[in-house]
Amino acid sequence: MPSSSALKVALVTGAGSGIGRAVALQLLKDGYAVVLAGRRLEPLTELAEQAKAAGQQALAVSTDVRDAASVEALFATIEKTYGRLDVSFNNAGIGAPAVPMDELSVEQWKNVIDTNVTGMFLCVRGAFGLMRRQVPQGGRIINNGSISAHTPRLFSSPYTSSKHAVLGLTKSTSLDGRQYNIACGQIDIGNALTEMTDRMTKGVLQPNGELQVEPTMNVQHVADAVSYMASLPLSANVLNMTVMANSMPFVGRG
Repeated sequence: MPSSSALKVALVTGAGSGIGRAVALQLLKDGYAVVLAGRRLEPLTELAEQAKAAGQQALAVSTDVRDAASVEALFATIEKTYGRLDVSFNNAGIGAPAVPMDELSVEQWKNVIDTNVTGMFLCVRGAFGLMRRQVPQGGRIINNGSISAHTPRLFSSPYTSSKHAVLGLTKSTSLDGRQYNIACGQIDIGNALTEMTDRMTKGVLQPNGELQVEPTMNVQHVADAVSYMASLPLSANVLNMTVMANSMPFVGRG
């Protein structure tokens, strides 16, 4: 049964590890009931049980963002359980091998696009629809972009293309959502230390062909930034925020 309208409800996709997990933990501390979505149910269930032990509300839902039916089932579960959604952090994403593009298979390209673009659209679409029809109407959508939404790394054509698409989706959603009190923004993250970025500490290929160890930052800074974006009234919006390790190669990259 839907709970009291005073309860704030947030969704985090890709919540089982890395940035998604850190953001989910922060939103739980902020008092949200958090819906934890991801393909692997075990880490989601573990996180939900941890939240319950701390007196917090969390719901684990196995979801494949590439699958429209799976995403529709996720939002149906949110609506049935809580009756509304206040914040959706669309975080699920993947990369591809860092090789020259002629060595990438079409399947590798499609897997990135299906996850990072179509999957992002399906989650934005689901959140937009629920926020539009709920009472009171409105909510906040936060998309996980990347510094690669602005500047590529070497051998990153699928990922960079996908994140440029996310930037366009964010701007379109921000515009389309105005009349429904739906705010949409994007956080672009650079070198937050997680399982996925551990390689930064061992050396990353640079445009001049050299390997360079890159600075990283604590992933909690990302969680704090998303928490701030989520905390704003719907009359205000962070359209784009870049949170990065200060000395990483971005400004002046290449």
